Amino acid sequence: MTVLKKPLTAGLCLIMIATMASACGRRGALDTPYEASVREAKETRQGGQTAPAPEKPVADKPFILDPLIE
Repeated sequence: MTVLKKPLTAGLCLIMIATMASACGRRGALDTPYEASVREAKETRQGGQTAPAPEKPVADKPFILDPLIE
């Protein structure tokens, strides 16, 4: 039993890592909160209900650390 324990453990670890790596992430681009609210309002109107108008986003103000993440 101990002869099979190490390879079996290693194999199970590799399978778990492969499963976790394949499950992370999201297909497609992320929606901004404004885009999501516009899409949700459109779907609500198609359902026959009224939806509040989404608020336009405020103009982006530059920050001194922005070049670090761009």
